[in-house]
Amino acid sequence: MLQKSTEWLAGKGSDTPRLDAEVLIGHALGLERIGLYTEAERPLTDDELVACRALIGRRGEMEPVAHITGRRPFGRLDLEVTPDVLVPRPDTEVVVDVVVELAPEGARIADWGTGSGAIALSVADLRPDVTVTGLERSPEALAVALRNLHANPGLEDRVRMVQSDGMAAVAGEEFDLVVGNPPYLVSADLDRYPALRHEPQQALVAGPVGTEDHARVAAEAAAALAPGGWLVLEVGEGQADPVAGILAVAGFGEVSMRADLAGIPRAIWGRSAQAEAPDSPAS
Repeated sequence: MLQKSTEWLAGKGSDTPRLDAEVLIGHALGLERIGLYTEAERPLTDDELVACRALIGRRGEMEPVAHITGRRPFGRLDLEVTPDVLVPRPDTEVVVDVVVELAPEGARIADWGTGSGAIALSVADLRPDVTVTGLERSPEALAVALRNLHANPGLEDRVRMVQSDGMAAVAGEEFDLVVGNPPYLVSADLDRYPALRHEPQQALVAGPVGTEDHARVAAEAAAALAPGGWLVLEVGEGQADPVAGILAVAGFGEVSMRADLAGIPRAIWGRSAQAEAPDSPAS
C-alpha cells in the first residue's frame, strides 16, 4: 500500500510523495510513521483500505496534507489546521527565530494576521517572558487560532487573540515588536501552484504587485511601535529588496534580512526611530 501510494502520488505531482503517503496512511490507521514499518506485514482490513485510499485520493487532488489530517507541526507545537487558515510552512520558522532574537525582555508583541496562531504561539512558547497579541480579520481563522491557544494552556496567560482588521482593534496600544506574514502572492501565482487554491485566497494574494500588504503593515506598525521597536515581516521570493524600500519609506532603519534553508531571503526587519535599543541579530 505504501509503495503503490507513493508512486501514484508522484504521478499526480506531489513534491514529497513518500512522506505524504506515510503521513496519510499512518493517519488513517492510527499509527506513527515508524508503525508503518514495524507492522508492514500486517494485512489491512477492507475498512482500512477504504480509509487509506480516501485520504490518498484527496492528496492526489493536491489538497494539503495538513487539511486532510487537520494537524500541522510547527516549531515545538502541533497545531490544528483547517481550510480557513494558511498551512504553516517551515520557511516561517525563520521569521519566528528573528522575533525570538530581537524581542527585548518582557516585550509586548503583535502578530499581524495571525491565521492559525503559528507565529504568535511559537514565539510565546520560546520566549516565556513576552506577551503576544494575535490579530486576525477572519472570524473563521480566529476560531482556529483560539482553539490552538486553548490547546496550549501554558500560553493562555500571555497570549490573546483579537479579531481585528489590521491593527484597528488595538489602536492606541503600544508594542515593542510587530511581526507579520502578510499576503505576498499575485493572482498569477495561483496558476503556477494549483495546490494553493485549497488555501484561503485572502491570506495569500496581496494584489497585482504582491507587496501591497507589506506597505500597510509597515504604516500601521510605525504608528503602534514604541521608540526603538522592531517590525519583522515574511517576504516572498524576489521581494526582499522592494520590501526593504517600503520599510525605509515608512521610517524604519537598520533594515536587515535573513534567508531560509533554500537560500531565499525570507525574513526582513527594521527598527523604528529610537533612543536606545538592543543590537540587531546577525543576518
